[in-house]
Amino acid sequence: MKANLRSGRLRVLAAAAAAGAMGVALAGAQPAAASASYPVNYNFATGVLAGALTPTVAPPGANNWSCRPSAAHPYPVILVNGTFGNMHDNWAGASPLLANNGYCVFAFNYGGSSPTAILQGTGDIAVSAGQLSAFVDQVTAATGTSKVDLVGHSQGGMMPRYYLKNLGGAAKVDKLVALAPSNNGTTLDGITELGRQLNLIDPINGLLNGPCAACVEQEEGSPFLTALNAGGETVPGVQYTVIESVDDEVVTPYTNAFLPAAPNVTNILLQNQCLLDGTDHLEIAADPIALTDVLNALDPAHRRSVPCEVVLPVTGPLL
Repeated sequence: MKANLRSGRLRVLAAAAAAGAMGVALAGAQPAAASASYPVNYNFATGVLAGALTPTVAPPGANNWSCRPSAAHPYPVILVNGTFGNMHDNWAGASPLLANNGYCVFAFNYGGSSPTAILQGTGDIAVSAGQLSAFVDQVTAATGTSKVDLVGHSQGGMMPRYYLKNLGGAAKVDKLVALAPSNNGTTLDGITELGRQLNLIDPINGLLNGPCAACVEQEEGSPFLTALNAGGETVPGVQYTVIESVDDEVVTPYTNAFLPAAPNVTNILLQNQCLLDGTDHLEIAADPIALTDVLNALDPAHRRSVPCEVVLPVTGPLL
């Protein structure tokens, strides 16, 4: 069982306090290229509720096709959602935050039964990587850039590696930043837990309602992952950052998210920075601490301070 300090009210208060501090810290750091200010939602649950039924609507700050990258941020950022997510409900935190900090941000749907399906990221991962490839080409053509940066959550942090390795993506991507990616797969319990949290599990028979090829391919030791990871998990020329939490209950064990040590790999465990950060697999996509790591990975020359120092002890009973 998790320690009480990572449960209930402490998690809520810590996230709220960190979000407030992060907002103050970034308020004075807005680049000149930022032309709008979008509200940043640091609560993943409310983001899902707001965006789940509008899967074809881009998250705030994304898909401004007239955006041109600045000298400070020369590559557009493409957001890649996780299994069962879509471009709107997955990125209510990261998309506006990146746009407010002067990035050209883009998002798309992949791997669904159709581009308008609420549940995306369920199809064959190699096919989904092909959809990513097409979207990268669309973004580079619109922005006049030669490369993009990718920020992905869960499957969205792992699937791009197929694009980089097998579809020529290494020549078109500068950085891949992954939040709780399924790089080395997960146990079946982890996949089941994801479905349970998103209310996709039948409580009687415990099966996912509907086919999910990507779920099978993300199981630890699957033929897909064995082939993807054969010969090395990274490719030259791309900078990789993995951001993970010990409280990830979907990618299990959580260490399966990390990539092997290499000069172009940075693995970040949130609790090594902020001991009391109790974010889980879904919440990490909106966690202010993890999102600070995303900003720092994309722009290491202008690092922000991670806001965990504002986490305060909580007295009294915990919920």
